[in-house]
Amino acid sequence: MKIVILGAGQVGSSVAENLVSEKNDITVVDVEGARLRALQDRFDLRTVVGSAAHPSVLIEAGIEDADMVIAVTQSDETNLVACKIAQQLFNVPTRIARVRASEYLANDAVLGAQGFAVDLAICPEQVLTDYIVKLVQFPEALQVLEFADGKVSLVAVRAFQGGPLVGHPLRDLRQHMPSIDTRVAAIFRGDRPIAPEGDTVIEPGDEVFCLAATQNIRQVMRELRRMDKPVRRVMIAGGGNIGQRLAIALERDYIVKVIEHNKRRCEVLAERVERALVLQGDATDETLLQAENVEEMDIFIAVTNDDENNIMSSLLAKRMGARRVVSLINRRSYVDLLQAGQIDIAISPAQATIGQLLAHVRRGDVTQVYSLRRGAAEAIEAVVHGDAESCRMVGRKMEDIDLPRGASVGAIVRGDEVVIAHHDTVIQAEDHVIVFVTDKRTLPKVEKLFQVGVGFV
Repeated sequence: MKIVILGAGQVGSSVAENLVSEKNDITVVDVEGARLRALQDRFDLRTVVGSAAHPSVLIEAGIEDADMVIAVTQSDETNLVACKIAQQLFNVPTRIARVRASEYLANDAVLGAQGFAVDLAICPEQVLTDYIVKLVQFPEALQVLEFADGKVSLVAVRAFQGGPLVGHPLRDLRQHMPSIDTRVAAIFRGDRPIAPEGDTVIEPGDEVFCLAATQNIRQVMRELRRMDKPVRRVMIAGGGNIGQRLAIALERDYIVKVIEHNKRRCEVLAERVERALVLQGDATDETLLQAENVEEMDIFIAVTNDDENNIMSSLLAKRMGARRVVSLINRRSYVDLLQAGQIDIAISPAQATIGQLLAHVRRGDVTQVYSLRRGAAEAIEAVVHGDAESCRMVGRKMEDIDLPRGASVGAIVRGDEVVIAHHDTVIQAEDHVIVFVTDKRTLPKVEKLFQVGVGFV
């Protein structure tokens, strides 16, 4: 697939890294040559220096025969104009834009075919807000993801010494929960994936990905670790777009405090929230944190625009007694360094956002893609079409499907029914199949399994 990416910032670079590894023809456009040179040093792709909204620059980038344009510059207006130009002048089939302003997102006429012709509008701030809200609802989890309109959940938890299943083989899971069907989709021990078999023993510290019907997921989590007491008090460091969205999303169910350094931003934020308490100050100020009883906080969430401030305020809050700390960190090297240390969860904005983009790039009818383990693995929800003649999955038992090594089917959603996949489970047409892929090099083979032969009508 030939893809033109507009913008070489955090999101654009992350998209390029994910897509170039899958043998797509990638060209990246940005006004800053230094960013593009850094990308070219790391990946096999083309770059063009210039404005993403200029037709001449787009032509140089190969827009005339591109299959997709992904506009993820820092400017909403540039992204929207680029999509319109791509549609009207060059007839690019798929156009994706990063859009932050709620005024644009709330108006279908602006984004639709008669407006800027955007097929998919992505708001990173809203994606991150939804992601963090799930972590507040499930304080024991490292990641919480939903499939099939919320019918199935995938949670990642770190196994603790003393968990009922820790130190026991996976086959014992059925004995512990005879009435609940679940699947351990993958286990990571350090950076090494462990294939989950019946005799696989879960060790303390393992990162375990469990898949189950959403109503059963908390009971499954109890098998792997101690359940934390529910969250009541939340402190948010940073009152920008993400901090504001978080405060509004959480304030009805939790006691929320927001610390913001900028006085004018505090005034704006105080007008927009209903119950949350807005405080002007520095989140790295030990005196302020102490005065606001940070030691009583169930979760401290740092979402300022500065990685170092997020890291330092989270470390300080943890040292002062906050039960759990979550930090938004743009630099991936920092995320890998800090995750599971003093900082409980380090979130990469680009990795949290990229799933929506990947769902539009994947071949076959892919409805959901999540990036896992900071891009090392993926969870995919795809719909099976065709019949036994035209599709290599329809009418076949799981044990007869030629899944590549490193890929496993975790669950199937058939209408309103959730079916946890076992060796004798038969795939039917129109099933939503959830696949866990620990080796991303096998993704093209996984995609081919869902593709329908040209003879099917």
